Amino acid sequence: MQLVRGANGPLTSPALTITVSGARTGTVDLMAFQLTDDGRVRGGHDFVFFNQPQSVEGGVRLTAGDALALDLRAVPPEVTTIAVAVALDASIDGPLAGISALSVQVEQVGEATIDCPVAGLTTERAVVLLEVYRRAGAWKVRNVGAGWDGGLDDLVREHGVSVDDEPAPAAAVAPAVAPAAAAAAPVPGSRLSLEKRQVLDLRKKEVHKVLLTKRAESVRARVVLVLDKTGSMRKQYNLRVVHRVVERMVPVALQLDDDGTLETYLYARSFLRLPDLTADELDTWPQTYLHLAGTHGGMDYDSIGHGNDEPPIISEILRTLRHGDPVPTLVLFFTDGGFSKRKEITALVREASSLPAFWQFVGVGRANYGLLTALDELEGRVVDNVGFFELDDIDSVSDAELYARLLGEFPDWLRAARTAQIVS
Repeated sequence: MQLVRGANGPLTSPALTITVSGARTGTVDLMAFQLTDDGRVRGGHDFVFFNQPQSVEGGVRLTAGDALALDLRAVPPEVTTIAVAVALDASIDGPLAGISALSVQVEQVGEATIDCPVAGLTTERAVVLLEVYRRAGAWKVRNVGAGWDGGLDDLVREHGVSVDDEPAPAAAVAPAVAPAAAAAAPVPGSRLSLEKRQVLDLRKKEVHKVLLTKRAESVRARVVLVLDKTGSMRKQYNLRVVHRVVERMVPVALQLDDDGTLETYLYARSFLRLPDLTADELDTWPQTYLHLAGTHGGMDYDSIGHGNDEPPIISEILRTLRHGDPVPTLVLFFTDGGFSKRKEITALVREASSLPAFWQFVGVGRANYGLLTALDELEGRVVDNVGFFELDDIDSVSDAELYARLLGEFPDWLRAARTAQIVS
């Protein structure tokens, strides 16, 4: 079985052997980090490397310069992710991209080997190859392939290890015989053109960088997209601004949602739940479902009206939430404002503050956003569960800036929500 970058798969055995191949001896150092929900180690004992080849509990062991042994039964419950990484030795110039055959294999007893080739690297000198993580009581593996230009220093800092405790140069990865070719898992966006897949991959990488900066790279979340379909949005639909919004939200779902699915709604007086969007449908989904009026894809767009009424769509999303759910929800709410039911909306936002969802409102259309600018300061909430920013010209904003603004508050909310036991 092969997992391409961004793909994930189930693990059925608690005993794993993880082997890195494709690098010359003395080129890279292999290491692992035991991480909690906030993407950080509990302490230096969670960093497994040359000078500390085994975790305290024995769940992670460095057995050779190119191999790790994992016993998932011995991993403590507060550790939710094991990040497996490599860094270029300080004596080696250039980036990891120069090691074209770099790959990592996961072996399970009685199961086919999972091959995770490393792809998409450019200037990085350290990279998290894969993550072994808990999901709904089971273990899964994800091909990550994202890293840091600054190499080992940046890698360990991002995971909460003091630079003073960084490893000495370690025995490096030895060449290994490549495993037999196996059937590849579905590739996110594999039906798209090469150019569009490259854009999608670069955007997903920018999302990952933002989450790394916020120590939330291991977070998994349901992603909900809400799009304003009121008459005042006509220009945004006619100029296909809304289409481009959707294209740039898909990488967020690919990074956060375990299935890479974007749950999407249109709203006006009422709302429509559109079919879920995946990367493979990016060429056809916007043209099929992004409309202001008429019947499209078997849906009557006129039935939900053309004026503003936010409480129904907010209430619908609240209906899907359960206090203490271990999987948080990120709501990305794009609108040109016009919120008139101030009393009802503020009451719903206060109610929502005790539920596991963060609401990121984004203003589009150079409008008067009114109430939206005040929700972030609303009193009487359990935690701050709302963010807002104006995005009047999405085409003028880089991916790095867009995702930094879009995801900047979500990790902070998640930590507060876990402290308040809103998210388990």
